[in-house]
Amino acid sequence: MALNELAQGLRPAAEGVDWFEGLSEDEQRKVLRALVEFCGQARACEDDVPESIARSGIRPTHTPAVMLTKWRFGMAALPAYELAKSFRLLVALFSIADIRRRILHCADGCGHEWHNLSDPQRDAT
Repeated sequence: MALNELAQGLRPAAEGVDWFEGLSEDEQRKVLRALVEFCGQARACEDDVPESIARSGIRPTHTPAVMLTKWRFGMAALPAYELAKSFRLLVALFSIADIRRRILHCADGCGHEWHNLSDPQRDAT
């Protein structure tokens, strides 16, 4: 599963969550660590948090949302039952930051291969 495709809306969020939930717990934690890194590279900021919570569909009172509100990213250390919520939240944060980065820094084109993805081929059956 390409996390960039999820962030850019080229794959449905539900497909991403299904993929994530099919991973082992150790793999899920690795994906969360990668998402935190991607959020940093995309220059996510604290002002993005309320929108990312709203987009993720998790409640602002869920532990991952509370952590992000305090700008804490140790979500990979949360109990297993919080990992899918963390995934949804971090994909939303990554998406918001990446969209802004593409508009501000890559609007005239760029060499970032992940900004030049095309819609994945879908089986019409």
